[in-house]
Amino acid sequence: MPLATDSLSVPNLFQSEHGFWIFLSCLPKFGARRQQAILEQLPDFRQLLTHNAATLKALGLAAETIAALEAWRRQDNAHPVVANADGIYRNCLRTGTAILTIADADYPEPLRHIHDGPLVLYVRGDRSLLGRDQIGIVGSRNATRAGLEHARSFAAALGQKGLLVTSGLALGVDGAAHAGALDAGFPTVAVIGNGVDKPYPYRHRTLSERIAGEGVIVSEYPPGTSAKAGHFPRRNRIISGLSRGILVVEAGLKSGSLITARLALEQGREVFAIPGSVHNPLARGCHHLIRQGAKLVETVDDICEELGGW
Repeated sequence: MPLATDSLSVPNLFQSEHGFWIFLSCLPKFGARRQQAILEQLPDFRQLLTHNAATLKALGLAAETIAALEAWRRQDNAHPVVANADGIYRNCLRTGTAILTIADADYPEPLRHIHDGPLVLYVRGDRSLLGRDQIGIVGSRNATRAGLEHARSFAAALGQKGLLVTSGLALGVDGAAHAGALDAGFPTVAVIGNGVDKPYPYRHRTLSERIAGEGVIVSEYPPGTSAKAGHFPRRNRIISGLSRGILVVEAGLKSGSLITARLALEQGREVFAIPGSVHNPLARGCHHLIRQGAKLVETVDDICEELGGW
């Protein structure tokens, strides 16, 4: 049941461990490279709050970042970055959205080992599933009937092998993979490029509810965030980061699925591809991946064999 948002019932942002990490995720000019540079100099991000402005500048932080950190120290809710973090925190409590930070023991271990893992994840559903072994299934939004059937059947077969299917809840292959796992009685993970309280695409609103009830929906974007084109490439690194490997079902040569496959390789994950007819333009991306060294897959056993020593 969503929590009330009056001042008496909402825990103070500044006393909440989750509140601090939400604030960090809102800091301007504090992306993955800057975070990594800081951790090479400090053992813990909390130490940023113990240094004065001159030291923070010497650490390489921008003036906007330093100003926000000083506002947090003053507990200045009027500062826009602090106010934004406070709004996100309260909205999570209001909507019943779980907050999972990189400091939490159940933060997905594979995401800790990619260079740009999110500081905060927003979760709807069974968060414990994020600790399970996962296989990402991705492919075209305009998949053929055969491609959709492949996605459904491979998702069901992977579930039977004890592997959780992860995808992006998009139309086409993603939706078929989620539905295939659920229909076979297995949970599934949906990584989305918008707030977990805003179903997208709208056509998948029923599927989204099923996943929230029987699996888990996760996003690095806070509740209330609308879907934007720029969110989806970033979402893909989480799909691959959570997964032991990525299976590309159907993809054109310019498909976003090839971005996910490239990210998977950069993260040290396996890449699998289902071949198709030379007359099918949506097979060309898969054939390209196979020529580049992806494992050609005909059955789920081909995947399990490759992952045997992971």
